[in-house]
Amino acid sequence: MIQDILAAIPWGILLAFTIGPVFFVLLETGALKGFRAAFVFDLGVIVGDVFFILVAYFSTNQILEKLKDDPGLFIFGGAILLSYGVISYVKQRRDYLKKKKEDADTFEPLKKNYLSLFFKGFLLNFINIGVLGFWLGIIIVFGPQLDMEPKRIITFFSTIIVSYLLVDCLKILLAKQLRNKLTTLRIYRIKSVISVILVVFGIGLVLQGFFPAEKEKLKNTLENIRVKEKSTY
Repeated sequence: MIQDILAAIPWGILLAFTIGPVFFVLLETGALKGFRAAFVFDLGVIVGDVFFILVAYFSTNQILEKLKDDPGLFIFGGAILLSYGVISYVKQRRDYLKKKKEDADTFEPLKKNYLSLFFKGFLLNFINIGVLGFWLGIIIVFGPQLDMEPKRIITFFSTIIVSYLLVDCLKILLAKQLRNKLTTLRIYRIKSVISVILVVFGIGLVLQGFFPAEKEKLKNTLENIRVKEKSTY
């Protein structure tokens, strides 16, 4: 049991620092809306992770392999992420120009709709099909090592989730330190950068869907490079 916990902790830490849309939006929410708002957002993300873990555990590996590599899912998820980023960017620019006309250059507490934040976290995680691939890989690698025993699997994945949540809490607290230095212009810049990042990730997912063959070629090329590097040492 202790070995399972120790084996899971590094994966929780790794997951917390995986660079993706959720990573940046979490920091933005912590800086602009405070700890509670970011924590609720993170809970939505975690529910999405739990959903993917259950899908990965109760489905067959063959079905999941086909599902995670389905180009249509990459295009669908990327299109949603891309649309969300563009809409967010346009909305933030419009709000900033409106505040600029009103000469509002000081930070004002933003409205916090916790239910909306929760679903925002869940959906941002849910539409990223790469998350399913991540949990599928963990199941395939560690499932046999855990003898596929339900108690050990629950302990292992619960530890990953708890470790991930604790690290995210530290990230939120660090982001919150920026709160006192925020002005209308800085808020606009932060949210604009986040929107652009979401657009970039959305485009990346769409391209993976349209060019699956190129994706496989890139994987094979990287794998060959790694093999050559190992053979030289």
